[in-house]
Amino acid sequence: MKIVVIQGPNLNMLGHRETNIYGPMKLEEIHTQMEAVAKENGTEIEFFQSNLEGEIVDKIQEALGDADGIVINPAAYSHTSIAIRDAIAAVGLPTVEVHISNIYRREEFRANSMTAPACTGIISGFGPFGYHLGMISLLQILGEMEAMKRAQEEQAKTQSN
Repeated sequence: MKIVVIQGPNLNMLGHRETNIYGPMKLEEIHTQMEAVAKENGTEIEFFQSNLEGEIVDKIQEALGDADGIVINPAAYSHTSIAIRDAIAAVGLPTVEVHISNIYRREEFRANSMTAPACTGIISGFGPFGYHLGMISLLQILGEMEAMKRAQEEQAKTQSN
């Protein structure tokens, strides 16, 4: 199983930018923690960060056929990017959107995520721990999908006998 983690604009500045909102943890530290969760669950994980919308769209599209699911923090693009929303919808992979801050307690424009409706679920406001919650959620979703697939195969096998 493989999960792709996609980080949007300015997340490369974590630990330096607005630590009163995003905390002191750096992106590399978050990724190290996610790697540990992936390893514990026998899952391959790939990380990608870009400040460019088109590169994020490309990475989402590349995940099709290469990954089983996506954890994404589109950051500011959450509120503006129809292109990222459409890419998530187009690939059809289980996708969990993560936000470090509670976007519903901030400026009014941040309370609207254009990308969230294309995602399986959204986690917001738990700080860097939100990535852990996103990983666990996605692993649970993928596990349920695999169990459903096995059950359908077993049922088909039973019906053909």
